[in-house]
Amino acid sequence: MTQQEIFLKTVFCCMACDGDIAPEEVDFIRNNCTSNQLFRNLDVENLLTNWLNKINNDGRKFLYNYLKELEAFSMTKDNLLLLLELAMQTIEADNIIEYSEVAFFKQIRKRISLSDEDIIEKHPNWEEFLLSDINTSDEIMWDTNTHFSKNVFDNLKTTLHFKEGL
Repeated sequence: MTQQEIFLKTVFCCMACDGDIAPEEVDFIRNNCTSNQLFRNLDVENLLTNWLNKINNDGRKFLYNYLKELEAFSMTKDNLLLLLELAMQTIEADNIIEYSEVAFFKQIRKRISLSDEDIIEKHPNWEEFLLSDINTSDEIMWDTNTHFSKNVFDNLKTTLHFKEGL
């Protein structure tokens, strides 16, 4: 897995972890594909479709596997901060922050090698997301009845094809 793929998978997991993929979250991916070209060299459409199928099959296992991949991935301090920024921006994209999203952010935080001080230095308003939780379990919150529509990314696909044609 490349660094760009782990960034995209972070965004995907953060948008799906609350059981709902909001249109604003899809817009966030679109903007990162077209504006700043963060995912420029990736086959975003196929990756998202593949991950959507996997999360629909077993969401809890998919999220656990992502966290294992993240833990094994080596990145610089700046790229770890970028990964956390992408996670937070995705969580905030729909202007609704669910407890499951905060809990998942904390799971991501536990698996990377950044100090709280490094994070707070750059993002002082994130301190509440770094505080210990009452529930310290590594259990992923996932409703086994959650299944995402296969066409949730259709609007994104149209935009990506248009952008590739430029």
